[in-house]
Amino acid sequence: MELEFSGEMWFWKGPAPWHFVTVPDDQCGDLEATSTAVSYGWGMIPVTAQIGETNWKTALWPKDGAYIVPIKSWVRKAEDLELGDLVTVNLEVDL
Repeated sequence: MELEFSGEMWFWKGPAPWHFVTVPDDQCGDLEATSTAVSYGWGMIPVTAQIGETNWKTALWPKDGAYIVPIKSWVRKAEDLELGDLVTVNLEVDL
């Protein structure tokens, strides 16, 4: 399963701060249906993500009925991303 979407990068400053992009609601239904076959716990979905020319392995995190993509610091640096940027994300669910 492959997805492409754009969203604003946001910051969560909890005990372990992270930057994220939220998967749009209209694409979360397909992900949720796939999650039972691929999730390794807590609803996490393993994916290969791409922003610009940068690819990495990560997992989608379930949050408030949607999924969020964690954007690692080295990805943000490689793609010159800042908080609030509109980011286009390509995802391939790892089966």
